[in-house]
This record gives sequence, C-alpha cells and structure tokens, in this order.
Amino acid sequence: MEDKTRIIIVTGMSGSGKTQTCRYLEDLGYFCVDNLPPVFIPKFVELCTHAAGHFNKMVFVVDTRSREFFDDLVQVLDDMDKANLDYEMLFMDAADEVIIRRYKETRRRHPMAPATRISDGVFKERKRLETVRAKATYIIDTSNLARTELREKIQQLFGKTDGDTMSIAILSFGFKFGMPLDADMVLDVRFLPNPFYIEELRHKSGSVPEVAAYIEEKPVTQEYLKRLDALIDFLVPQYVREGKSQLVIAVGCTGGMHRSVFVAKHIYDRLAKKGYAINLEHRDLMKNDVWEV
Repeated sequence: MEDKTRIIIVTGMSGSGKTQTCRYLEDLGYFCVDNLPPVFIPKFVELCTHAAGHFNKMVFVVDTRSREFFDDLVQVLDDMDKANLDYEMLFMDAADEVIIRRYKETRRRHPMAPATRISDGVFKERKRLETVRAKATYIIDTSNLARTELREKIQQLFGKTDGDTMSIAILSFGFKFGMPLDADMVLDVRFLPNPFYIEELRHKSGSVPEVAAYIEEKPVTQEYLKRLDALIDFLVPQYVREGKSQLVIAVGCTGGMHRSVFVAKHIYDRLAKKGYAINLEHRDLMKNDVWEV
C-alpha cells in the first residue's frame, strides 16, 4: 500500500538548530528544501506528488532569511488548511543568550540585524515569529540539547509515518530550572509532601524506596494519584486516536529531585504496563545535591 504523504515545515529562530534538524530528517529519508519562499510550498508539493517516483516525505525549511517573502507564511498555512493539505510544523527555538553565544562562536551575522548587534536581531526575529510559533505542531527548545539528544527527538517525532504508534515521553523537572518548552501536558506536584525537609531523605531521589514511601503514604498523594490515573487513562487513548505521533508529559516540583521524580515514575510504570512506547527522563535530577538515585 502506498505510504501517506508527510509534509513537514521547519521554521523558528535563527541559530536554534534548523540546519542540523534538516540533516537528521534527510537521514530519515525526507526530501528537504531549504529557504524556499512560502508561497511556492503548495505548488512544489503538487509537483512532487504527481511526478514519477514521487516524494512522499517532504521537508520545507522556511525562516526569516526569506526576508519579505517570509510574511506570506501564515497566509500560505491558512490556504493549506482550507485546501485540506495535511502538514506538520516544527518550530525550533532556543534561549536568547544561547542564540547570541552561538552566533558569536561562529562569527556570523544575524539575518535580522546584519549591521547591528546580534541581540537586536534576536529581539526583532522573536517578535516577527510570534504568530507563526502559535501555529506550530511541535516545538523543540535546543538550549540544553546535545546533538545526539536532538537526533533522538527528531527520530521520535518523524521516524514513523504510519501514524499508528505514538511515543510517550515522561519528563520530571524542577520549576527553578525552567519549564520544558516541548511539553504537551505539565503537571505541577509542588503541593505534595516534600522529602527535602526530612534530613534522612533530603539527598535521596524520588525513586529511592523510602522516599517514594514517604510521599505515597500521605492521604493527599493517594487521592491525587487516583485522580491522575483516571485522567491519564482517559487522555492517552484520545491522543492516539487523534493521530498524535508523540506525547510529552512533564511533571514538575521545585527542584526536580523528589516529588516530580516519584510521580513521573508512577505514570511511566502505569503506561508501560499498558504496552505504550514510552521513555522516562529526569531532566534536573543531577542538578541537585543528590547522593542516592
């Protein structure tokens, strides 16, 4: 049976990793077109899908290098929606200070500020991209991502084309280290009892049995987990039915060491038993003074 055509539009902040992302997508068999004026995307798709030996996996990298042409992107996306032309948009992002550092290291000029400070260009570009970012299907923040981690994320999102398998990423994090920008669902568990204030538990993570027992034995935790299980059991099949390729559930506490680790593992264990493709990551665990994990 002929594979369904998959169209990916990659955009985002200059210096956020769009070029590297395009290379990883090429490795997955996508035909990539870089810096194409948005107005040409629908026609190019038509040509590719009707040509002999047509491409059914296409990537279009569109960003502010297109200058005045870039302003057509939102209208082009609206036209594609009206024409029922399926596409996914990946928005690449990074913190301003990270982008500035990357430009300084490469000694390149920013496309939005070729004759002024890099920070001016970053500010202008972020304002210009606000409307486009709001339409994104996926957002990847590369501020703290190694290349291998970026490759893995691209593989998870775009490595499959049948739409039948949704991968689930469970992520624990600490609010004091910043929110994960790629989360689809954020659970704040800072109301649960905090082992940090128990001396013998302070330096042990939420996956250590005695820490987990301390959190779990409290009535508020038991009531929360009962309600959380019902919510997860309802929502996940809905996302699968909708055709979502990846679901990121982020669980946050203050430091990302105790409560978020415990709840994230609880969700992971429950969904793993149901046979979902799932992985667990404790983003900020080792940023704490932890002696036992």
